[in-house]
Amino acid sequence: MSESEKTNPPPVEQATFPCRQCGAALHFVPGQGSLECPWCGYESPVKDIGIEIREYDLTEAIQALHKAEKSLPDTETLAHCDTCGAEFQLDANVTSGDCPFCGSPVVTAADQYRLFKPRSLLPFKINRQQARDAFHKWLSSLWFAPNALVKHARSNEKLTGIYLPYWTYDSHTTTRYSGQRGDIYYVTVSVPVVINGRRTMQRRREPRIRWTPASGVVRRHFDDVLVGATQTLPRTITDNLQPWDLDALVPYQDEYLSGFRSEVYQVKVDEGFNQARQIMDNIIRMDVRRAIGGDQQRIQQLHTRHERKTFKHILLPVWAAAFRYRGKSYRFVINGRTGRVQGERPYSWIKIAFAVIAGITLLAGALYLFSEYAQQGTAGVEYGQDYYRY
Repeated sequence: MSESEKTNPPPVEQATFPCRQCGAALHFVPGQGSLECPWCGYESPVKDIGIEIREYDLTEAIQALHKAEKSLPDTETLAHCDTCGAEFQLDANVTSGDCPFCGSPVVTAADQYRLFKPRSLLPFKINRQQARDAFHKWLSSLWFAPNALVKHARSNEKLTGIYLPYWTYDSHTTTRYSGQRGDIYYVTVSVPVVINGRRTMQRRREPRIRWTPASGVVRRHFDDVLVGATQTLPRTITDNLQPWDLDALVPYQDEYLSGFRSEVYQVKVDEGFNQARQIMDNIIRMDVRRAIGGDQQRIQQLHTRHERKTFKHILLPVWAAAFRYRGKSYRFVINGRTGRVQGERPYSWIKIAFAVIAGITLLAGALYLFSEYAQQGTAGVEYGQDYYRY
């Protein structure tokens, strides 16, 4: 990239949605499937464009990626607001947002940054207030959270609606395996024990495992294995936002992004499939264990062949924010379809310490009662033996 391009970022194709009545920018309304003017209330439904949501061949995509993958620009992108005429910069991985001068939504063309553009998405279903209520409910349910956290977080949160990029993968798998099947059986053995101070032998049954060779083939079709394609949030957060109602995917249209931020993918399609394979491998190992059967299993070799691999690039809606507590920032996100909340949170070490002390106290009390009961039982046995001798 030349120095002039770095100094003056290139303009991009973008879409705006002016109100037919007053000219203000329309915003997509979660749960209603329409755009609405925040000033005069005019509504414009998002039309069904009748495009089929389909899968794309993964092998062909990876070959195309290796040949012609476009990289993100190493600078920010210049966007233009048609409402107020301002020009401003979007971050390199962001394709939609609000004008910082008048607040009007601007949607840029996602395919200018990446080889693959999203073909479908799940529109926002819950609005900002519903997301805020879900967040407060989640905060109130946290164990060992500081008492002042809920009140503090209420005054600091600023929810932002974001469409995050994801990949979905399909694959027909055939796995050949070899291992061992373990069946438990019991044997009777004599072991030395001490009863009332006297050493004696006692017979008891002990488990043993009989191992036999096992091998075979398991097959499974994986459908829509979901992998996050963002690096903005950790996988521990984005993965736990599931489940998503992927059956409700709609064809991508810029209208759904109006009033929200959106990101382009930062995890490439081949990198995402490597993550998907790890998810598939864990499920395949469970299939193999069931196929081997028995009480225990040893898996020695697995060889999995993937066929008819396909993928989709989709956008999923989340409400995201962060709050600061005692000088540290904590991020959280809310599933824009279900209200499920995942995020980072602080802990009250005073509460944890009291809980540990209480647990130790209860355990000590239980051990004391058990000891007393055992001693009483032993005394009763001894008394009964002496009485019998008389």
